[in-house]
This record gives sequence, structure tokens and C-alpha cells, in this order.
Amino acid sequence: MTDKTDPKGNKTANEDAGNPVQPESRSVEQIERDIEVTRADMGDTVEALAEKTDVKAQARKQADEVKAQAQEKVSAAKTKVTETKEDLLGKAQAASPETARTAAAQVQQKARENPLPVAVGAAVLVGFVLGRLSRR
Repeated sequence: MTDKTDPKGNKTANEDAGNPVQPESRSVEQIERDIEVTRADMGDTVEALAEKTDVKAQARKQADEVKAQAQEKVSAAKTKVTETKEDLLGKAQAASPETARTAAAQVQQKARENPLPVAVGAAVLVGFVLGRLSRR
């Protein structure tokens, strides 16, 4: 068993027991596959590091996220306003003088069917108004 050391004096792999797979037992194809896997891993690592150090891209990404959040809030506010508007319109229509319109329509219908009471009522009203005006 012989330990090897690197130029700095650090111990490296043991020739006999440190490496479970001896270099002699690996084929060239296996070594090439390992190299390709290592290259792909290194490429991914370099890409990740480059992405982390790209301040402009990170700022753009952050701005896009803030913009998306703002758009979501605006959309939610629009929805709430629309719902509130519809609710208020419904309440206004329920409280509106729809019954007054119906009552007016009924009075008109009755006046058309029987004009004599309306004529008498109109005559009384005209007499009242003329009497008030003549006293002044």
C-alpha cells in the first residue's frame, strides 16, 4: 500500500485500496462516457453560475415577477369593482320606484276604463287651485 501525495503534500488516492475501480479494469468507452457526463455536469454548473451572476437578467426577472403580481392585483380589483357595481345596481333596481311605475300604469289604465272619477277629481283640483289664486 503506497499513498501518493500531490505537490502540496496532501495525500491522494491509495493505489491498492482507495479506488474501488482500478484504471486497468475500465474500458476506453466507459472512461469516455464518464468524461461526457462530467462535461455535461460542468456545463450545467457553469450555466447556473452564469445565471446567478447576470445581474441584468435577475433584475429583469424580478421586474417581470413584480409586474405579474401587480397585474393580478389589478385584475382582482377590477373583478371586485364589477361585482360591487352589479350588487349595487341590483339593490338600486330593487329599491327603485318600479312599484311607483306599476302604480302609475294601473292609475292610467283605471282612468281609461272609467274616466268620470278622474274628471271629477280634476275638476275639484282645478277649483281648489283657482280658489287659492283668487284669494291673493
